Amino acid sequence: MSLSRREFLAASAAAPLAPAAAKIEAKADMLILLWMAGGMAQTETFDPKRYTPFEPGMDPNRVLSTFPAIDTAVDNIKISKGLERIAKVMDRGALIRTYQAGDLGHILHSRHQYHWHTGYAPPQSVAAPHIGAWISRTLGPRHPDVPAFVDVGQSLEIGAESDSLKAFHTAGFLGSEYGPFFVSDPMDAASSVRPPAHISHERFERRYERYKKLLEASPALGEMSSARQDSLRKAVDNAHRLLNSPAAKAFDLTLEPAASAAKYGDSRFGRGCLLARRLAEAGGRFVEITTEYIPFRYWDTHENGHTRAADNKALIDGPVSQLVLDLEERGLLNRTLIVIASEFGRDMMQEGKPNRPVKDQVKVPDRISEIKHYGMHRHFTEAGSVLLFGGGVKRGHLHGTTSDERPCKVVDNPVRIEDLHATIHHAMGIPPNHGYEVEKRPFYVTRDGLGKPVRDVFA
Repeated sequence: MSLSRREFLAASAAAPLAPAAAKIEAKADMLILLWMAGGMAQTETFDPKRYTPFEPGMDPNRVLSTFPAIDTAVDNIKISKGLERIAKVMDRGALIRTYQAGDLGHILHSRHQYHWHTGYAPPQSVAAPHIGAWISRTLGPRHPDVPAFVDVGQSLEIGAESDSLKAFHTAGFLGSEYGPFFVSDPMDAASSVRPPAHISHERFERRYERYKKLLEASPALGEMSSARQDSLRKAVDNAHRLLNSPAAKAFDLTLEPAASAAKYGDSRFGRGCLLARRLAEAGGRFVEITTEYIPFRYWDTHENGHTRAADNKALIDGPVSQLVLDLEERGLLNRTLIVIASEFGRDMMQEGKPNRPVKDQVKVPDRISEIKHYGMHRHFTEAGSVLLFGGGVKRGHLHGTTSDERPCKVVDNPVRIEDLHATIHHAMGIPPNHGYEVEKRPFYVTRDGLGKPVRDVFA
């Protein structure tokens, strides 16, 4: 979904709306989004149901969870086996079990990820900003040299869904100044903040000055409003300033003591969580770390669901828990909101929602004879889990209930995307009806400005 000329020009015309709500006292200064890309099965992670061991010839209708539940540090909260380290820090967090994904018709991961990250269902008449861009624009950087929006771990060149992914990994109509600073591979993050080794400082500075002149001469720049031009110039200047700032050391994971780095493991996601902690210390504002969306990999568990869920939990269990503990030890957890989320949940048999079924995208056999068919294969948009740590949330809190029998739908306290976003923005001190005027149309941080924070999750 590349920008049309109309969308490009509309992005030049954003103007702040008049203040529409009383100022909210921020509970957090920084947001870390840990994105479980591909559809994390809630019944295999944070909302376990009846455990049904694998048996050749079993009826798939019997299968709700393929792992047993385990105790956590909170008496009334159980989660899935394989998340033992996260279980030990559940007393620092609040668990929402009743997130409901939007009804977008035929389910496509990139569309639902767009909806989650922007709060708006695609397509839109203007380019909707990523939640990180909203926060960057509204609050600005915590440290003048540290990018206010850092996006870590997602390759945007994945084939058929590349354009859809690119469409929401932007600041949209807010302008380039507030867009993401991309780090594809956190293990090589340092190279993102230093000139190429083979180019001298003097030569690099000459290239920078030449680039600015080319930018000023570009016909595209002349089509933008003066505000949009200034935003683009600031984006270029900000990137250049970071290259020459001591703050760039936060991106260099080789500077982390070996014993400390080892606690996060060697995976890209683990090192991404380490980078998030270093950026929290350095003055970051918004950081997204993803397990990465690649069709039919990671949390996109259409086949070998049980086996791959075990691998995914092993991938996140240590890094997530270590990030919580490290921020707590450094006195940063209370003012840092950690959000662990996914575009929707999964179920063995139900595609979509019980009252809004959509076309099945995978066939589950009448009888399970192979381990590859044992697991959560279908997209389930009725219920999913969101885990919060820090940022003023209640410690050891459980919000919402889902049914213990299929379909495992929401029983009480549903949370839709506009309310989840309102909750996140509330923690950051941003009202749900904060927004801008684009093409004479108000555009808010939550859909129509009507999101309602889930106040029950805050202390």
